[in-house]
Amino acid sequence: MENFTPGTALIGGLMIGCASLMLWLFNGRIAGISGILGGLATTSGEDRWWRIAFLAGLLAAPLVYQVIAGIAPVTVTSSPLLLVAGGLLVGFGTRLGGGCTSGHGVCGTARLSKRSLLATATFTLSGIIAVFLLRHVIGS
Repeated sequence: MENFTPGTALIGGLMIGCASLMLWLFNGRIAGISGILGGLATTSGEDRWWRIAFLAGLLAAPLVYQVIAGIAPVTVTSSPLLLVAGGLLVGFGTRLGGGCTSGHGVCGTARLSKRSLLATATFTLSGIIAVFLLRHVIGS
């Protein structure tokens, strides 16, 4: 918990909530990243451009914050094979769960969707179990 910063976490959460609300109010769309990214393959025209803009903002925001806050770049020390395996597992889980943590966790729970509430509880419980196993059983 040495890097826990409640102020920036609160601001970040508010920004995510506001962005999700604006996308829903002005575009009638849910801010589920897997759906936004997946829709790039099947859409064209105006529907394609808002998706590209949304994803570009997701990629640019941490870089802009890094420059403004003057923090050091993030270094990744995990093996590339482990990162690819993790990405494939996340992709599989996203398809299996019918959406991602942003779609279910941010937008679905705000709409009190039973499916999203169950999915979010499952994501959270799976994360807790994974961290426990990695830190206390495997010893990583």
